[in-house]
Amino acid sequence: MSFSPRSLAEDTYEPAVVLTGLELNGAPVGSGRIFPEAISYARHLRLQFDQNNLSFEFAALSYANSGTNRYRYMLQGLETEWRNVDASRRIASYTILPPGSYVFRVQAATSRGPWSQPGEAIAITIERPWWATWWFRSGATAVLLMLIASSHFYRVHGIRRQFEVRLEERVGERTRIARELHDSLLQGFQGLLYRLQALRNTVPEHSTELVAALDAALEKGDQTIVQAREAVQDLRASGIEAGDLEAALTALREEFTQDDSPNQPMYRVVVEGRPRALSPLVRDDMYQVAREAFRNAYRHAQPRHIEAEIDYGEAVFTLRVRDDGTGIEPEVLDRGTRSGHFGLQGMRERSVRAGGTLNVWSERNAGTEVEVTIPARVAYGRI
Repeated sequence: MSFSPRSLAEDTYEPAVVLTGLELNGAPVGSGRIFPEAISYARHLRLQFDQNNLSFEFAALSYANSGTNRYRYMLQGLETEWRNVDASRRIASYTILPPGSYVFRVQAATSRGPWSQPGEAIAITIERPWWATWWFRSGATAVLLMLIASSHFYRVHGIRRQFEVRLEERVGERTRIARELHDSLLQGFQGLLYRLQALRNTVPEHSTELVAALDAALEKGDQTIVQAREAVQDLRASGIEAGDLEAALTALREEFTQDDSPNQPMYRVVVEGRPRALSPLVRDDMYQVAREAFRNAYRHAQPRHIEAEIDYGEAVFTLRVRDDGTGIEPEVLDRGTRSGHFGLQGMRERSVRAGGTLNVWSERNAGTEVEVTIPARVAYGRI
């Protein structure tokens, strides 16, 4: 018996390959080519999210020497390279596959031949659970946003209500203090001055030192009475009604100008921007700042014009009170207060409490401008 190498021919046979079995979560779905009708028709396997453990069995239709057949498989969408196995391991298993789309491909070959093209393939889609679908997540996000918005609304409403209650309590307390000062302290002090005046009237004229001392005490008492009445008026002037800042500032002229003197300054209120509701505390403090600035200008600066400007800006709320009077002494501006007076200090404290900043510009015989700026998020109903 003889053998010639020339008699060897290259093996070009490409055996067909078929899926012979499928298991889902350990339970067989079919055998041979007997798959469910929908699967075999569309070559597309649609599974629920919990059907994510798959095992494929396959075989090559080459029987001459089946023990030498070779196989390779790949699950596209999960793997990028082929897995090579021999005839003794004709099973591919995948566990806990995540939801998504895949294509299982398998090819076969004889011991020396080429791989079958294109081989066998089946598409697989594992559906997402209902709580992972876009419509559920979108709905849950919308509900969450609504809950957050509702919580924020009720929180802001609650805070606003708390501050309104605080404002009402503060106004009530100020009114009570003003009433007690007027009914007890002022009346008692006024009675004491009457007694001093009666004593002054009984002192002989030649007792010059005693008369001078009593006159000085009476003058000081009169000044104290005036200051006390102003303090009572300040206490009662707080707590203007919502939306009445312009009207309240307009009424300042009638409050301070009690006569028809021709030397009365001209006064006007200017509103810029679209009027918006102010926080009650901001509204109250801004009125007090404007009132103090008006009083200082009217009583100390001899102005010809006084102007109050309310600017409802989109980013910043601004209040300005300006006059063309004699101005404020530079040393007073540097110190931020006048000896024995607390007007500038009080305006600054109110501005800071309202969440804003106070600036004062003044020059000798060139007038004064008082400006308060408050961020819009603080001024417009946020406190």
